[in-house]
Amino acid sequence: MLQSGRRSEPRIESERVVLRIGSDGDAHALLAYINRNRDYHQRWEPRVRESFFTLEMQRRVIARRIEDFERGEAACFLMFDRTNEGSAVIGRCNFTEIVRGPFQACYLGYSVDREYEGKGYMYEALRAATAWVFRELRLHRIMANHRPQNERSGRLLQRLGFEREGYARDYLFIDGEWTDHVLTALTNPHPELVEGMS
Repeated sequence: MLQSGRRSEPRIESERVVLRIGSDGDAHALLAYINRNRDYHQRWEPRVRESFFTLEMQRRVIARRIEDFERGEAACFLMFDRTNEGSAVIGRCNFTEIVRGPFQACYLGYSVDREYEGKGYMYEALRAATAWVFRELRLHRIMANHRPQNERSGRLLQRLGFEREGYARDYLFIDGEWTDHVLTALTNPHPELVEGMS
């Protein structure tokens, strides 16, 4: 089931997961998620300054998420377990760098709490979220790239229907070094939603 409220407050629901942009009230839960998974996610994510791991910075992150969505530049979601929504962030999925015109595309990035990994939560969340992006944002293409060593992420994208399109050497500076990435993309199965968009 997919739902969306006001433009500034989209909500996506699946059987076990709720995705929301978030509000200032979610900053504590977001900070706890980041600190809880800090070492675990480090090898897959760009380095950040120590100030990132503070409540004030996470309040700014959420405020920026809201602004970016209202401007049509991104749709970045916090992921919650539906049985206990709001108590803990269990993941993130970010649709960023939205480009309109003839491209109608964005990039997807995601992470999940290590305690929820391997249990199908991220697959469920991304299946609902990509459908929402294609239907509500009317984009044609979602691109997602992963390090070749991250085989779990590669399998997840393949299961979601993303197709491998290339291999980029020294693509992103991750965990202190330039890293290769596998390039994948998923296109909107309903092209009639995209035609004529500007």
